[in-house]
Amino acid sequence: MIRALFVLLFAAAAALAADRPNILLMMVDDLGFSDFGCYGSEIETPRIDQLAAGGLRFSQFYNTAKCHSSRVSLLTGLYCNQAGNASLSRATTIAAVLGEAGYFTSMSGKWHLDEQPTDFGFQRYWGHLSGATDFFVGDDTFRLNGEKWNAFDADFYTTDANVDWAKKFIGEALESGKPFFHYIAFNAPHYPLQAPKADIQKYLGRYDKGWDAIRKARFAKQKKLGLFPAEMELPAPPEHMPDWENMTAKRRELGSFRMAIFAAMVDRVDQNIGRLVDWLDEKGALENTLIMLCSDNGACPFERSKHLDIPPWKGGSYYLYDASWATVGNTPLKHYKQTQHEGGISSPLIVAWPKQIQKPGSWENSQGHLVDFMATCVDVAAAKYPAAADIEPLQGKSLAPLFRGEGRAGHDELYFEFGGSRALRVGDWKLVSFYGAKWELYNIAKDRVEQNDRADEQPEKVAAMSARWHELATTKDRLSAKKSEPVSDKPSPASKSSWHNAKALENWTMPEF
Repeated sequence: MIRALFVLLFAAAAALAADRPNILLMMVDDLGFSDFGCYGSEIETPRIDQLAAGGLRFSQFYNTAKCHSSRVSLLTGLYCNQAGNASLSRATTIAAVLGEAGYFTSMSGKWHLDEQPTDFGFQRYWGHLSGATDFFVGDDTFRLNGEKWNAFDADFYTTDANVDWAKKFIGEALESGKPFFHYIAFNAPHYPLQAPKADIQKYLGRYDKGWDAIRKARFAKQKKLGLFPAEMELPAPPEHMPDWENMTAKRRELGSFRMAIFAAMVDRVDQNIGRLVDWLDEKGALENTLIMLCSDNGACPFERSKHLDIPPWKGGSYYLYDASWATVGNTPLKHYKQTQHEGGISSPLIVAWPKQIQKPGSWENSQGHLVDFMATCVDVAAAKYPAAADIEPLQGKSLAPLFRGEGRAGHDELYFEFGGSRALRVGDWKLVSFYGAKWELYNIAKDRVEQNDRADEQPEKVAAMSARWHELATTKDRLSAKKSEPVSDKPSPASKSSWHNAKALENWTMPEF
């Protein structure tokens, strides 16, 4: 009798699992708008491109321009401060909601928030709590299910390990008969730029032609892919982007080398995503798995390189690339990580779901945001977002109708803020301030690259949109008074000093291969 009851319960659980999809949500770190092959890059990402070819690519998907705040929005469906910032004190997580709905929930990779994932609904976790780590030797924040973990070996590489642990946890989920929700937060290609030697060797010399030539090639490919109109022109390089041909031979060699390391890191992410997809296919789980892949912010412009006497395939090295390569990474968009211009807040989003994407290989041009992931997961999992006094109402909206080729009631407005930079998008219009400088106004439908500031022409629109930004900052995002002070009347500068610190590069020599 007991055995028969167990069999019936297991069969019921298996039937429920079959009715609801598994969900694999992946986020890469500091990857620019154009850094995947299917968004214009020359970096070899065949497995990610394959997902895009059978799935859906978003052309206007937004993040928060910064690592930790994007993680807050992704996990909670809320704006960062609305959720309680890194504490998540006014929020719940996708893992908690789906766990209540009968999902097996797990995570591997970078946390970068308060406490640990196992405190926020994840039943399994392996990864690092820090905002960045050494890819070869790790750091002391690695945890396994809430306990300290330091079993690093000679073959350890964080990107590989993220997928190793994903397979382990998903394997447990498949054995349980429950549908799974697994979140991989890749630390790559965030600095320090480190990759296995063979992966770097693959890209040696590919960037000798320089950033301007690569940027032009990417833009031409983007137009061929249908991401931008054929008649659209590439904006001139920013003033802080040096002329490649006027640089010394040594600086060109270093520039090419640093981009080769970055490319190798992206390539390695692609290899590992392919490894996981193949494994899911072998397990018979791929067909019923919704896969979503995004980035936490635009390309990173900071020049913080050090320890360049250590080759980038060894622990302790600390290479970064610079604002010039970040300009390439965000082709053709303006500015970078931490800014609320398009280069800071525009992410690739690739969605793959076998037999469920109505128009595979197509572009989705409507606006979306990281806050939409919670609503999407709740929708497809037939779960319920909690109505509780201590949890903010859901900010995001489900993307699932777009997967089916249907329209959806999108966002009337999207609000952005980080570190003094701020923006508001309402329909085609975008109001944006560069680190508290004078408001700029752009018609994104006509000027996605933000070259034609319309603020002086339309002061009434600037006044109305800025008033709305302040209203949202106060009532929705609960931003402090200091962080929501009025912008200055000074025009935006062309760059920041943190994009140009190159002192550590003066004595560099190419490491021996």
